[in-house]
Amino acid sequence: MTQTDIVIRARNVTLALGQGSTQVQILRGIDLEVARGESLALLGPSGSGKSSLMAVLAGLERASGGSIEVAGKDFGALDEDGLALARRGRIGIVLQSFHLLPTMTALENVAVPLELAGVDDAFDRARVELESVGLGHRTGHYPVQLSGGEQQRVAIARAIAPRPAILFADEPTGNLDAATGSSIMDLLFERQRDTGATLIVITHDQALGVRCSRIVEMRDGAIVADRVAA
Repeated sequence: MTQTDIVIRARNVTLALGQGSTQVQILRGIDLEVARGESLALLGPSGSGKSSLMAVLAGLERASGGSIEVAGKDFGALDEDGLALARRGRIGIVLQSFHLLPTMTALENVAVPLELAGVDDAFDRARVELESVGLGHRTGHYPVQLSGGEQQRVAIARAIAPRPAILFADEPTGNLDAATGSSIMDLLFERQRDTGATLIVITHDQALGVRCSRIVEMRDGAIVADRVAA
């Protein structure tokens, strides 16, 4: 990888919670580089540190030590407001829990964050993105009127609509049945290819991990394997 190809660079990243004798080491000296357009699975059991690593790389949690550069921004040099600005438009996140606002329609759930980010054609772009995930006929429906799979499609549309350079998906099929989960992952990879985003999937599922081009395995807060998926 050339320097310009790398969108995430982490060096000796640590994360500790608590103080003194009660301190717990969550991340232990993480070194990781991720290329533009790559699909990478962060694979490991519950408690391995993979979601904590995602939170640090996404600027949602501040590392205790080491350096992190994401999409050209030095996260260690930024305060909380700076991190929020660095995430905006650069980083999209899809979570296991859909986190849709119940009082907003599918269209509003996608469009309002765009509006807040200063996008002029927010509702037009949101409508196009919902059509891209197969929900052009459900734009006026509220989350309670949508199935779990449909809600996750709205969440994907919301994450991708700003055209982020990096898309994190943390156990994105965890609340879905196997068939729906498989179709959601098909859609996620399709939208990643269409937009050229870097996709990082956080999962404990080996079958999901091998769908990515690269697998990084974690145990006890450390990377124990880094390989090209077979």
